[in-house]
Amino acid sequence: MGPLIPQEIISLDWNLVIAFVVGIGFGFVLEASGFSSSRKLAGIFYGYDTVVLKVFFTAAITAMLGLLYLSLFGWIDLNLVYVNPTYLWSAIIGGIIMGLGFIIGGFCPGTSVCAAAIGKIDAMVFIIGIIIGIFIFGEGFPIWKEFHEAGNLGSLKIQDIIGISGGLFTFLIIIFAMILFKTGEWAESQFTREEY
Repeated sequence: MGPLIPQEIISLDWNLVIAFVVGIGFGFVLEASGFSSSRKLAGIFYGYDTVVLKVFFTAAITAMLGLLYLSLFGWIDLNLVYVNPTYLWSAIIGGIIMGLGFIIGGFCPGTSVCAAAIGKIDAMVFIIGIIIGIFIFGEGFPIWKEFHEAGNLGSLKIQDIIGISGGLFTFLIIIFAMILFKTGEWAESQFTREEY
């Protein structure tokens, strides 16, 4: 929940309560937006429906702008925001595996839980696959620990790598998103699909 715990604004217990409430709200919004449909989610890979791309990209930009303005007003110290370390090779392989799972199953972990909650059997099977994958990864971790930690680049930020300010980076991401949204609209017109 951001740097609220390090600054002792909220306790760890309240952090869990807030996370629970936000999680339920997130699930409600996913279902209300139709993201519990595997066809809608798979549509992004086939070009006939780019709503998922637009919604999640918009959410990312909103978070970027929020953090940027909060830091400019001095209300948040971005140095206290945790950035996951980058393990290059495991990120690449994990991204390929998750991408294939997304295309084949039509769900990501969050949307699969949302769809399972409303009784979709394919989502329940997808979750079983996730649990099996987590179990295999956890139990076999000593085997691939060295590979998992290979290419450790530390906590990277793209803006720092290319040497630009956070404001300029956010602006460039917004421009990129607008181009991506227009490209998505073009793809939807080219790869139409009957209503599902």
